[in-house]
Amino acid sequence: MTFQAIKSSVMKFVKDEDGLTIVEYAVAGGLITLFVVGAFQALGTAVETNINDLTGAVNSR
Repeated sequence: MTFQAIKSSVMKFVKDEDGLTIVEYAVAGGLITLFVVGAFQALGTAVETNINDLTGAVNSR
C-alpha cells in the first residue's frame, strides 16, 4: 500500500461522520451506565442501613 492510499483512507475515515455518531452514543451510554451504577450503590447503602436499623430495633425488644 502506498503512502497516498494510506493518506486517502485516513482522510476518508476522518471525514466520515457516521463513525463519530457511534462514538458519541458509546460515550453517552457509558456515562449513563456509570450514573445508574452509582445510583444503585447509593440506594443499596441506604436500604442496607434501614434494614440494619430495623433488625436492631426488633432484636432489642
